Amino acid sequence: MNKVLAVNAGSSSLKFQVFNMPEESVLASGVIERIGLEDGIFSMKYNGEKDKEILDIPDHSVAVQLVLDALVDKNIVVELNEIVAVGHRTVHGGEYFDKTVLASEENIAKVEELKDLAPLHNPANLIGYYAFKEALPIATNTFSFDNEFHQTMSPEVYIYPLPYEYYTDLKVRRYGMHGTSHQFVSHRTAELMGKDKEAVNVITLHLGNGASISAVEAGKCVNTSMGFTPLSGIMMGTRTGDVDPAIVTYLMEKLDKTAEEVLEIFNKKSGMLGVSGVSSDARDLENAINAGNERALLTRNVYAERVRQVLGGFAFQLGHVDALAFTAGLGENDSSVREAILDLLQEAIGIKYDITLNRQTRGEEVRISTDDSAVEVWVVPTDEELVLARDAFELHNE
Repeated sequence: MNKVLAVNAGSSSLKFQVFNMPEESVLASGVIERIGLEDGIFSMKYNGEKDKEILDIPDHSVAVQLVLDALVDKNIVVELNEIVAVGHRTVHGGEYFDKTVLASEENIAKVEELKDLAPLHNPANLIGYYAFKEALPIATNTFSFDNEFHQTMSPEVYIYPLPYEYYTDLKVRRYGMHGTSHQFVSHRTAELMGKDKEAVNVITLHLGNGASISAVEAGKCVNTSMGFTPLSGIMMGTRTGDVDPAIVTYLMEKLDKTAEEVLEIFNKKSGMLGVSGVSSDARDLENAINAGNERALLTRNVYAERVRQVLGGFAFQLGHVDALAFTAGLGENDSSVREAILDLLQEAIGIKYDITLNRQTRGEEVRISTDDSAVEVWVVPTDEELVLARDAFELHNE
C-alpha cells in the first residue's frame, strides 16, 4: 500500500493527514501547535482514537520527527518508507505555477523568490518541506499552491488599474487564495449534481475566519474575491476586505499611526470583530444577536451584504449560475450566516431553499435548495488535504 502525507506548515504550526492511496482513505490526521515554545501541543486522530500531548517543540524538525515517530508508534506505518510522497501546501506561486509541481531545485528557488508576496507563509511552507525532506529522503515531495487554481483568470480580471509597470516589474495583480478549496468544492459540487464539471457554472463560498468567493465556469476559475493579498475581498473575521485605500493615509494622519500599524488594524482588529466589538467568531455573534446586541446583528447584515455584492458581479460575469456551494468553517457549519446570505439572493437569482434543512445542516454534503429553485444550493465540506495527496501521488507515479 502507498501512503501519502499532506502537510500544511505554518510559522508555528504543522497540520497533516495520512492517506492510503489510491483508495484515498484517511489513516491519521493531526496538528502540532505552538512550535518554538516549551508548551507545544500535539493532537492526533487515528483509528477512532484521539491523543493530545503538551511537549517542548523547539523547531519544525522536532515537530516533523514527532509526527513520524507517532505514525510508527500508532501502527499507521510499519516502516517510514511506506510514505511514498509528501504534498506540501504552499501559499503563493505567483504567476509561475498553475498546477502542483515537484519540489525541484528550480521550483524551490521560485518559491523562495516569491517570499515577498507571502512573507508569513512561503518561508514557513519551505521550512516544513526541508524538515520532511531530511526525515524522508526517498519520498517524492510536491508543492501545491493556494493561487494555482486562479491562474485561469483573464488579464481583464487580474490586472489592477495602476501604472502597468507595477505589474510587469513588481508583480502587483490579483492572485486570489483558497484555490485548493475552491477547486475541490466546485468539482465536488458538479459530481453531487450528477454532472461533468465542464457542464456547470458554480460559485463557491469559502467562508471561514479568512474568506473568499470564486466564480468557476466549466471547471475553471474566472474570478475570485481575494486580490494581491488575503486582506482584500469580502469582510472576514478580523480583516476588512475591500475598503477605500485612501482610508489608510486618512487614519495615519488622524491617529498618528504608520502605514504598517494601520494595516495591522485592517488585518487583525477589523471585520466581524471590528464592527461588532464582540468577537470574530460567528458563534459568539449568534449568541450576542440572540441577546439583543444590535451591533452584532449589524455585523451579520454587513457580512451578508458584502457577499451579495460579490455574488451579483460574479453571476453577471458567468451569464448563468447552476449552483452555489458553501464551505469552510462558517459556510459548512453556520446556518444563520447561510440564511442571511440566501435571503438576500432569493428574488435576484431565483433561489429557494429549505429553511428547516438548512438549520439542521452542519459539516455534511447536503443540497439545501428546493426542487423548484432556479439555482441549486449546496453545503460541501472542503478537503484541501485530499487535493494535496492526489496531486502528490499522481506526480510520484509519473
